[in-house]
Formats: sequence, C-alpha cells, structure tokens
Amino acid sequence: MKILQRYFAVTIFQAVAFVLAAFLALQAFMDLTGELPRVGKNGYAIQYVLLFVAVKLPGHVYEVMPLAALIGTIYTMAQFASTSEFTIMRASSMTTGMVAWMLAKIGVVLVIITFIFGELITPRTAPLAEKIKLSGRGTTISTEFRSGLWTKDIVKSEGMTGEVIGSRFFNVREVRPDGKLVDVKLYEFDNNFRLRSITVAKTGTYQGTNKWMLSEVKENIFTNPALLKPGSEANLANNYAQDSSMIETRTSATRELISEITPRILSVSRSDPERMSASELALYTRHLQENKQETERFKIAFWKKLFDPLAIFVLMALALPFGYLHTRSGGVSLKIFVGIMIGVSYLLVNTLFSHLGVLSTWPAALTAIAPSLIFLLLALGALWWVERH
Repeated sequence: MKILQRYFAVTIFQAVAFVLAAFLALQAFMDLTGELPRVGKNGYAIQYVLLFVAVKLPGHVYEVMPLAALIGTIYTMAQFASTSEFTIMRASSMTTGMVAWMLAKIGVVLVIITFIFGELITPRTAPLAEKIKLSGRGTTISTEFRSGLWTKDIVKSEGMTGEVIGSRFFNVREVRPDGKLVDVKLYEFDNNFRLRSITVAKTGTYQGTNKWMLSEVKENIFTNPALLKPGSEANLANNYAQDSSMIETRTSATRELISEITPRILSVSRSDPERMSASELALYTRHLQENKQETERFKIAFWKKLFDPLAIFVLMALALPFGYLHTRSGGVSLKIFVGIMIGVSYLLVNTLFSHLGVLSTWPAALTAIAPSLIFLLLALGALWWVERH
C-alpha cells in the first residue's frame, strides 16, 4: 500500500503542477494584456508591467489551486483507467475507501500549500503589486478615488480606553507607499451626531501604538452654549441644536492624534477582500462592527478563506469516479474537458453564493460552505453510481 500511495502521490503532484503552470501562464498573459495599453503613459515602462505581473502570480496560485487539483486528479485517474492500471489495482483487493483515503492524504498537502499562499504570501505580494503599478504610473494609492480615502473610527474619553463620546470620519487625499498621509481631514461628531470639530492637517505620520503625528494643523471647534447638563429640560429641547456661529479656531505646527485607525487598517480598507488574509479580514470586520458599519461582505470573505482550500478534498473526490470509467466511456481528453466544466461550474456557484449571501444576508459561514457541500453531494452520488454500475 505504501508503494501505491507513493505512486498515486507522485503522479498526481506532477499532473497538478503541470495544470497549475498552465493556468498561471494563462493568468499572467491576461494580466499582461490588461496592462499593455497603459505602457508609455506617465512613464509607465514595460519593466514595471513585467514586475507587476510576476508579483501577482502568488495570488493566482491560491485562486486556481482547487481547479488544478481537480483536473490533475482527473487526468491521473483517467490515465489509470485507460491503461487498465486501476482495474488491476481493484482486482488486487483495493477498495474505493482505500483510494479515497490515499487521495485525502495527497489533498492535505495541497490544502497546506494553498493555505500558505492564501495566508502568508498573497497578503504581502498583493499590496506590493499595487505599489509597483502605482509607482510605475507615477501615482499614489488614494488618487484612484475622486474624494480620497474615507474611513471611520470611534472617539473615547481617554484615547483608546474609556466611554465612547463620539465618532470621527477620516478623509485622506493621498496615501504614500511608506504609509504617510497627505492632506488629512478629520470630521468629529458627538454621540448625538452634532458636528464638534473639523481638523485639517498637511501630513500625518504614524508613530506606533495608535498614535499619529499631524503637521501644520488647523482645527475648527464648534461650541453651543445653549446645551446644558445632561438630563435638564432645556437640554431635551436643544439636544440636537448646532450653533455654528460659535467657532473657535486653533492652529499648531504639530498635534498628536490617538486613533484606532492604523496603517494596517488603512491598507486593508482599500484592499479587495479576496486578497486579504483571514487575520486581516477578522481585524477589519471587528473595526467595522465597532463603528456600526456593514460587515457582511467581509464576513463571507473570512469564512471563504477558511473553507475554500478545503474544497480541494471535495473536488478530488469528484475526480475519483473517473477512474471507474473505461476507455469506451470517453478518452482522456474528453474526461479532462468534463473536469474543466466541473471546475468552472464550482467557481461560478461559489461566486454566485457569495453575491447571494450579501444580498440575502444569509449566515456568512453557511454561504461560504454551501458550494462545497453541494459538490460533495454530487461526488458521493457519482461514487454510488459507479459502484452500482
């Protein structure tokens, strides 16, 4: 059995590596053709394009690995069937359960590789690829947005601790590759959504431990003497009053700002959820929840990060019945074509459930795992059919 396990592993790994290389070459070609029309504009040279395409490849490995595992396993099983090797193995008392167990052990290796690319490599290469593209074009991150980058945090009485006394909206026109903020605007509201201050700063530099150092700061503070102490009758009538005629203006060369917004939160707030790691998604989802913002899309992306690599087991189980089909049921090329159609169907169903989950507010975990459960039922049904026939 150890010899058979090694034989299966080597053959499947070779087939998966070949299919993976083909898909990566196709993805690289598509990325290259997408960037070529911009070459020569604003100093965007071809070397930036090639580097950008190369740095994006690890992200594509995570995306296409399940499909490569499916097609590679189908190719191997179809080859075994066409040469009657699988028939001989079955005649030598090898059961379907034994083959499934061998494929599962091979799948563990592929799942681990997928997790490594998804959690450790892609979250670092995706921002780097974006920086390379923007540097080559001579632009910065937030100039992609007409009004700059927007985010929100809560204001507490003692900086990062104490009771919540309001909320703050960040607007940054430009985010430099080193994390420095340019043209910062802060709109601060109290708990009754009255505007309390507008702060404008030329730059913002992160000092660590949730501290920003703002430079060339101008702060407009709105006051309302009509507001009395909480609980008084006059305060009830003026609870939402805003006397904009009372404005105090302060200017300073520098000012320290304590905020839960950090460069990491800023980086993930402008990232595609599919390119973020599970830890970054968990961090940003928590930030959105604290600020009472919509989190459904990021919750679904978080659970997909956990469940999508495990779909490799399901897709490899779908490939197992192809070993039971004789050559008269179709050649290797036909079976590979069927495998590609199954893989494309899985990707479409997976994407469909992601959108339906956001629109219908389904439970995020169920939305993420539902496509795998559907195809697992198909795999079990196919195995039952080939066993009966």
